[in-house]
Amino acid sequence: MATHICLSLCFFYITTLNLVLARSDNYIIHMDISAMPKAFSTQHTWYLSTLSSALKSSKPTSNNLKSIISSKLLYTYTNVINGFSANLSPEELEALKTSPGYVSFLRDLPAKRDTTHSPSFLGLNPNEGAWPAAQFGKDVIVGLVDTGIWPESESFRDDGMGGVPSRWKGQCESSIKCNKKLIGARFFNKGLLAKHPNITIGANSTRDTEGHGTHTSSTAAGSVVEVASYFGYASGSATGMASRARVAMYKALWEDGAYMSDIIAAIDSAISDGVDVLSLSFGFDDIPLYEDPVAIATFAAMQKNIFVSTSAGNEGPFLGRLHNGIPWVITVAAGTLDREFHGVLTLGNGVQVTGMSLYHGNFSSSHVPIVFMGLCDRVKELAKVRSKIVVCEDNGTIIDLQVSNIFEANVVAAVFITNSSDSSFFLDNSFGTIVISTTDGEIVKAYIKSNNSSAKASMSFEMTVLGTKPAPSVDSYSSRGPSSSCPFVLKPDITAPGTSILAAWPQNLPVEVFGSQSIFSNFNLLSGTSMACPHVAGVAALLRGAHPEWSVASIRSAIMTTSDMLDNTLGPIKDIGNDNKRASPLASGSGHINPNKAINPGLVYDAGVQDYVNLLCALGFTQRNITVITGTSSNDCSKASLDLNYPSFIALFNSNNSSTAQEFQRTVTHVGEGPASYAASFIPVEGYEVSVIPELLVFKEKYEKLSYTLRIEGPRKKKEKKVAFGYLVWTDVQHVVRSPIVVTTLNFDF
Repeated sequence: MATHICLSLCFFYITTLNLVLARSDNYIIHMDISAMPKAFSTQHTWYLSTLSSALKSSKPTSNNLKSIISSKLLYTYTNVINGFSANLSPEELEALKTSPGYVSFLRDLPAKRDTTHSPSFLGLNPNEGAWPAAQFGKDVIVGLVDTGIWPESESFRDDGMGGVPSRWKGQCESSIKCNKKLIGARFFNKGLLAKHPNITIGANSTRDTEGHGTHTSSTAAGSVVEVASYFGYASGSATGMASRARVAMYKALWEDGAYMSDIIAAIDSAISDGVDVLSLSFGFDDIPLYEDPVAIATFAAMQKNIFVSTSAGNEGPFLGRLHNGIPWVITVAAGTLDREFHGVLTLGNGVQVTGMSLYHGNFSSSHVPIVFMGLCDRVKELAKVRSKIVVCEDNGTIIDLQVSNIFEANVVAAVFITNSSDSSFFLDNSFGTIVISTTDGEIVKAYIKSNNSSAKASMSFEMTVLGTKPAPSVDSYSSRGPSSSCPFVLKPDITAPGTSILAAWPQNLPVEVFGSQSIFSNFNLLSGTSMACPHVAGVAALLRGAHPEWSVASIRSAIMTTSDMLDNTLGPIKDIGNDNKRASPLASGSGHINPNKAINPGLVYDAGVQDYVNLLCALGFTQRNITVITGTSSNDCSKASLDLNYPSFIALFNSNNSSTAQEFQRTVTHVGEGPASYAASFIPVEGYEVSVIPELLVFKEKYEKLSYTLRIEGPRKKKEKKVAFGYLVWTDVQHVVRSPIVVTTLNFDF
């Protein structure tokens, strides 16, 4: 009987304890730092006291309160947020809510390991879709012409990789220790040295002294690095688009310049060595195809079935500033991710305002005086308030000048009020900086005005926010088409992540300099079409791995026709550089890249060497011009045509073209399995009549080719939009094959 009672009581005690433990949870507690009594020397001691008071009210009879508090408190935060995390029961949490200075709580939800962050944003998944279908790009060789590489980076480890493919003919120069991941490293600077014989090159090797090449190569094909971040921002596991692909670096871009001779030599070597994909994050402006070393060298690459990804340039948002508008490469625009980096400004009244920030220094001061200085255009006046948080208001044009003035005045911290969507470009991380919207700016200004000289504030940093909307958007810096070198082919082709991309960085190269102090990191955040380009190169490596029989034109077609045209709000992708209006294909190309869909496109638009020669002939080039590009004097111009078999359309109705209708001939290849029928539909082009004949394509077998004619009539009215666009869509039961249509009446000075 006694034993039975003991067992019953023990069972009751254990069950009750388990229920209490099960009811407890972890919470992040936000506190108002301005409410901290002066008696406390640190936030930590205040939080301990606050937690102690809350526990006393919920457990007034506890005899071991100090031990309980110690076990409850998890972390004290002073930068990310003002607050702490603790394991609390519901009663304890309710008691804490009545504490002076309490602001809010967040439940500590489980985090899953996530890449930083573009592969996940693109839908890449190790268990299904493009990654497993392509074996993560296994044994595909990605070459990059860039600023070199830092081979010691974790992104170029070769753990678990097999032997180097036997077809590889490349080599590594003596200063670079290659492995099974980094299988080629060469440098080219004879042209540079001939131009500038008196310069001294810091590292006469393939080693990266600028960081750009290390960043792009790890983006395209870097190995998985489990723990990566930029001083706490964008933390997660970092991986390239094709993590099992091989990397070969051809250094032709130097701190002292980049010359055509070196670039052509680099691409030439890459072709000889046997690369499968080339990533070129650079270009030349305002030169014809036959003078463009990228166009010339990549024509030869195309002939060898080497896929070439190029960057569109960073001269947006104006139309016609794009470079690399080359018909035989893919031209990549840059878009945003659904990720932002935030700082929090906490005003003396407890109101918190969140804005963009990448500051990672030590800003531990609280109750700092805050002052509004208008346009912040007077350095001498700013110097008088350098020990305060200075608030500047942008007039739409001078935020970069304000940053410069703040830096010159040696101000301790600043808040910039602006509605500029690309204000992250102006962030200076050498001092505490937060960029806020004009709406939040009014709140801050009102607080300062009502409190005058007694206005105070604090700042916290290192917050990464995922799932921001809308995303993706085409960023304002991304260069727009049409191409000046070949306006009859719609460019850019595709948008890929390009803004605030985290990737590998040389360990001995500062990411920032604070005064005389150099700051180092193994990873860095960069923005530009240079960052978008290797994303597409990596996806192309996946497609080459999954479909080794495809031509480069077929791979480009698959990427373009399966792209996304909707953002994460399910609305059309926006153009930041055009007041967040719906993005035109002159900004976004076909849409935002979707690797998983590109693996199975249904139909592809193929093109070969003669198709490009026909285009060059129709452009009015001389035989000498064409020979420069093709490498042969025997170019057949008997079928000259501007109508390249391309997965997009651009119709120019301007003063140079009196036609009221234009027709385009296209041939598509069925790359799906078995018979298939595709029906045509349109997203209308406003002001124009668009039709297609036939409206149904019936394929009997795989690899069958069928043709159609697209006709554009108009404009129907005299005053139409200068640029109108829509889409032709072919659909069967499984696939959606979409091509953008752009019609413009603009006259470009090409």
